[in-house]
Amino acid sequence: MAQSLSFLLALSLLAFVPLCLCDKTLGGYLYPQFYDHSCPRATEIVKSVVAKAVAREARMAASLLRLHFHDCFVQGCDASVLLDSSKSIITEKRSVPNQNSARGFEVIDEIKSALEKECPNTVSCADILALAARDSTELSGGPNWEVPLGRRDSKGASLSGSNNNIPAPNNTFQTILTKFKRQNLNIVDLVALSGSHTIGNARCTSFRQRLYNQSGNGLADFTLDQSYAAQLRTRCPRSGGDQTLFFLDFVSPTKFDNSYFKNLLASKGLLNSDEILITKSQVTKQLVQQYAENTELFFEQFAKSMVKMGNISPLTGSRGEIRKRCRKINSINRTA
Repeated sequence: MAQSLSFLLALSLLAFVPLCLCDKTLGGYLYPQFYDHSCPRATEIVKSVVAKAVAREARMAASLLRLHFHDCFVQGCDASVLLDSSKSIITEKRSVPNQNSARGFEVIDEIKSALEKECPNTVSCADILALAARDSTELSGGPNWEVPLGRRDSKGASLSGSNNNIPAPNNTFQTILTKFKRQNLNIVDLVALSGSHTIGNARCTSFRQRLYNQSGNGLADFTLDQSYAAQLRTRCPRSGGDQTLFFLDFVSPTKFDNSYFKNLLASKGLLNSDEILITKSQVTKQLVQQYAENTELFFEQFAKSMVKMGNISPLTGSRGEIRKRCRKINSINRTA
């Protein structure tokens, strides 16, 4: 037991990283005060719009948080997920993880419009995503943290990157861990960031196989609580109803807390990618147990892991641009 705790402590220390993982020689780095002089009200404006959006629809908090995840796991935190298709771009919105699923783009548009009125050509869409994710978490009852800023926006998107790099609900544990490691995120980050499933929804199509044919033998997933499975089957049939929504955390679906981890320990994690955290690795299982017992510990690590994720390959200095509209790259003749 002592060895196990020492191992977990070592892993936790690995997740405590500096605020900046960027190469300063490429023209700058991320820091929370980036807009203090160029756009002093930037963070205030972002939070105001996010607060109104979440007040209108509580689900929007999870949607905005998820956009930041899906952005950062594809060629870094560069707002590529926001780009629509054009002559030179195939949008990431068409990818398997995003199609009929990613949402909240109109809220980002509203934030960007307000910021362009306040301080034109200054605040990047990538930074808007990072701030909106933090604000969504806090407004739902979760932790607050300082968001390092200074990212710039990409001039392209990657449909293949979106299809291949974002962890999927039916991926194996090893595949998910590998996808995290590719982004320099470790096993502690994996468990802490999975805790974002304490809010939001998943579609029937994302977990149907657990209810009817988990291993190709026509049987349900035996690791799923059977009474919970029976309840899910009433609204998620063998065929049809693909887009029917279910709470990821049925106990407190719009409150950012540690109920998600308690659900996992009760064999009531909705997605396969949730349940494998307690069935496929002793290390992740022990972390789940710790977070289920200690909300403060979960919040602290979630904030650290979010900062770490937000530092994945940002464009800084003269790389990229500051988009005028988040859905389109700037005109070829316009300098960023």
